[in-house]
Parts: sequence; structure tokens; C-alpha cells
Amino acid sequence: MSAKNEKIGFWTASALVAGNMIGSGVFLTPSALAAYGPISIVGWIFSGLGALSLAFVFSQLSKVLPNAHGGPYAYTRVGLGDFSGFLVAWGYWISIWCSNAAIIVGMVSYLGYFFPILNSNTLVAVLTGQIILWSVTYINTRGIKEAGIVQVVTTVLKIAPLFLVGFCGLFFIDPENFTPLNISESSNSTAVTAVAAFTLFSFLGLESATVPSNNVINPRRTIPQATYFGLIITFLIYFLGSVSIMGMIPSEQLMHSPFPYSEAAAIIWGPIGGTLVTIGAVFSTLGALNGWILIQGQVPCAIATDRLFPKVFAKLNPQGVPATGLIISCVFVSIMMMMNYSDGLVATYSFFILLSTFLVLVPYLFTVAAYGILLVQEKILKTPFIPILGGLIAFLFSLWAIIGSGQESVFYGFIILMAGIPVYIYMKASKTSS
Repeated sequence: MSAKNEKIGFWTASALVAGNMIGSGVFLTPSALAAYGPISIVGWIFSGLGALSLAFVFSQLSKVLPNAHGGPYAYTRVGLGDFSGFLVAWGYWISIWCSNAAIIVGMVSYLGYFFPILNSNTLVAVLTGQIILWSVTYINTRGIKEAGIVQVVTTVLKIAPLFLVGFCGLFFIDPENFTPLNISESSNSTAVTAVAAFTLFSFLGLESATVPSNNVINPRRTIPQATYFGLIITFLIYFLGSVSIMGMIPSEQLMHSPFPYSEAAAIIWGPIGGTLVTIGAVFSTLGALNGWILIQGQVPCAIATDRLFPKVFAKLNPQGVPATGLIISCVFVSIMMMMNYSDGLVATYSFFILLSTFLVLVPYLFTVAAYGILLVQEKILKTPFIPILGGLIAFLFSLWAIIGSGQESVFYGFIILMAGIPVYIYMKASKTSS
């Protein structure tokens, strides 16, 4: 347990939530949604409400189990037992280092705007990615407070240009760009459902404040507040950006734009706008990487502390950080990243990135199930209606998200989860024999 002055407070926890949700994907989302037209704004509202239901569940659990280190893993273990908890942590851990590899690849790509050699020289791109990865890892080994400072700074620097484009863009909107409301060939309800299914992935990471709970000041109060605040900030960024960009750029043009935020910024501020947004993209990926590397060390540490994973992952350095486990995890990230730059392994890299979406959604479903069990055991709130309704919406939302991740992703993701069973059996046997 960390000393109080080594723990993180509300602002850092909020930055962890918002920073982990807002990654590189936000900069391309308006183009991806343009095929549906302005009706996609309604889809954002639906996915936002679904994310809010999950935030409600995580917030309630953090109040009942304020020191449950590991977030989704800890909640699942309490409600469903060791085996379910282990599977959640196993899949979640793998999904994080797959996602971190993708974040680094995206960041190197954005840096190519300023340093073109990164787009033409594979060796330089790989070395740059490795320097970024191990520099951020080093910062995280210096203590959660130091990593938290970096998270706050990068979150502010990433949010600033996104918010400016979204807010200032409201004054450059052409109302004609909002007609027709639905330009797709599907019905309004089908279009809204499709958009909501796509945008819900933008909220992955809303549970981030719950994972390092033993490093949070007054977790019973701080985690719920940070979770809600981080989610609201993130939703406003997404929503404002979508409204402004779709109002400034016609859908037929927007759907073919590789840099929608840059085009919008250029309309508002001229050529300097593109540079401003690209800088924001760099800090966006850096902040997401820093936040997820922090989580990447905490998850296996929590399992190892419960003796369900090799004890080396629970070993803390003098700063109270599971540095050895963090380094081991980052070795996997490094390997994954290099796959992307190897012609023979690009397909393997893409395959793991696809699976990471499913593997990070499973913990949501298990967590909500554990929440339901605690409700039955009357360990949540005395007044049942709101907790039951919030849990039911979160469960349906999580199930829908998993189905929406695709048949192939679900099938192979299930295989990866099952691959963790031998590890679990071995650790349980070792635990029993000792």
C-alpha cells in the first residue's frame, strides 16, 4: 500500500479515465460516421447513455469495494470467484498490451507529419517507437504520482485542441450540411444502432480509475467522481467534435477525408490549424499510452498478489510500483509493435488488434454480472430500483457490445481466454501445495 503522498487524487484519476478513452481513433471517427450523415449524432447519445450505465456500475462497486485492487478483475473475483476473475484479468492484460502496440504505431504515424523519414524508413520508425515505449515505461517505474503528473499534462494538451475545434467550429456551421438527416440506405433506427455500435468502442477505458484503487486517495469517493467526470468530459469532446465537423464539412466530402479534424481546423484558423491538430494527436496518443501502461502494470500485480499469477508480477520497487511485471508486459508490447513493421507479421499484428476489442469488453460483462450477484446479496444500495435498472442497462449494453465486435473476434477471443486455463490450474495447484 502506497503512502498518501504517493497516491493519486481526483484530477489525476479523472485524467486517467479521460486520457485512456481519448486515443488516436477520435481524430478519424467523424469520417467513419459520415456515411450515415448527421443522424450519427443521435448514435453518440445512445452509446453515451450505455457508457453512463457502465460508469454507474463501476462507481457503485468502487463504493462497496473501495480497496479492490485490479478493477474489473477484483470485482469479478469477489462476485464470481477466482476462476472468472482470473479469466477477466488474463484477457484484459493481453488486450492492453495489444492496444498499446497500436497506440505506439499511431503515434509514430502522427510524428511522421513533422519528421517524414518516419514514413519512409522502417528502421527509424521502429527505433522511434521503442524509444517512446521504454521512455514512458521508465516514467511509470518512478512512481504512480510521477506517471499521474504526465497523465494530467498530456490529457490537458490533448483535450485543448479537440475542444477548441469542437467549440469554435459551432460558429462555422452551415445548417444545410445537416440535411438530409440520414444519408445511408438504411432506416433511421438501423442507422442509429449501427452508429451506436461503432462509437461505443470510443468509451473503452472508462473503468481505468478502478484498477489502481489501492493507489487512490479516498477511493470510495474519488473513484466514482473521477469516473463520472472523466466520462462526461470525454463525451462532450466527442459530441462537440461530431456536431461541428459535420456542420462544417458536407457528408459526401467528409466520408473521404483522412484528416477530418485537420480540415475543420484549417477552416477555422487556416494552415496553422492542421499543425495544431497534429500536435494534439501526438499528445493524445502519448497520454493514452502513459495511462494504459500504468494499468498494464497494475492488473497482473493484482492477480499475482492473490497468488493466481507468478509472484514476480507483484514485486514492488522502492517507489511502490510493480516494475518487474511492468517491464515484462512492455516486452510483449515491443514484440507486438515490431510485428506491424515486418511484412510477414502484419496480418498477425492486425489479428491481435482485432481480438483486443473483444478481450477488453468481456471484463465489462463479467463485472456487471458480479454487480448483479452483490445486488442479490444486498451489498449495494438499500433502495433497489435504480441499482437494478442501471445494472440491467449495463448488462444489455455490454452483451450488445460483445456481439457487435464480430463473430471472428468472439471465436478467437474465446480461444485466447481458454489458453489461460493451464496457467490458472498451475497457479491454483502451486497455491494449494504451499
